[in-house]
Amino acid sequence: MKFAVSYSTPFYGVDPDRLTGYARHAEECGFEALYLPEHVALHPGARVGAMELDPSLPFADPLGCLAFVAARTERILLGTGVLLLPYHHPVILAKHLATLDVLSAGRMRLLTVGVGALPGEASAMGVDFASRGRRADEAIEVLRLLWGGGPEGVGYDGEFFSFSDVCSFPKPLAAGGLPLHVGGSSRAAARRAGRHGDGYFPGGALAPEERAAQWDTVRAGARAAGRDPEALEYTRWGSIDMPAERVAAFAAQGVTRVVVAATTAEPAEQRAELASFARRFGLRDGVGTLAG
Repeated sequence: MKFAVSYSTPFYGVDPDRLTGYARHAEECGFEALYLPEHVALHPGARVGAMELDPSLPFADPLGCLAFVAARTERILLGTGVLLLPYHHPVILAKHLATLDVLSAGRMRLLTVGVGALPGEASAMGVDFASRGRRADEAIEVLRLLWGGGPEGVGYDGEFFSFSDVCSFPKPLAAGGLPLHVGGSSRAAARRAGRHGDGYFPGGALAPEERAAQWDTVRAGARAAGRDPEALEYTRWGSIDMPAERVAAFAAQGVTRVVVAATTAEPAEQRAELASFARRFGLRDGVGTLAG
């Protein structure tokens, strides 16, 4: 089982020393990766499910934050949870992500994308909310096409994106481009993960039966697309105080990575929580035991 941490700028703030201190301490504790969330734009009355979002929450740009973290750390992998793919042009995004991967020595390994849940956010970006899933599917194809293309150029002709003879350099350091995980809490997200993803990272508010059904959907979609379902990673949210029994139950469900976060914005208490979790699970190079 792998273990990662999340840094929530809306909760913890955007202070640069706190961000990098959190990341460095997570690295020292042995966590595999640091994840950051994204919202491009909020608005009064924005809601995710039953939760209303304060429009003044400071959702910092995750890729900018990860570039800053990469410069202050050595080993910890970089992740998004989630990057709202329909609101990024994939030709520009391919360049941003490849550049971040090169400058971080290949640590942009846990890119997780979603489609967003706020119609007002889509409207602000000039994106039709109803078509954002199809737009995300095309964007995934474009990203992989550009990362895999050579100096002769590549072309694409889709519903949302169209170009010919385009070259995108530098390339991500790993052959074939960056791994790309799909996040979300819907059957559509699960199908997308099966067709296109290297992993699935579902949301936190799902009934156990729905979780199992979605993971089955991911695996079935991979098989139908001629892909190996055993190669897919399965990431889940956990809690910083979760017991070993809970992690073992996750493992029995096929989970390969657990992401946790500190429950406080106070740096000393954050450090204590991360250190306690790392000791409890014997973390080393991002991997822990289930013995507790």
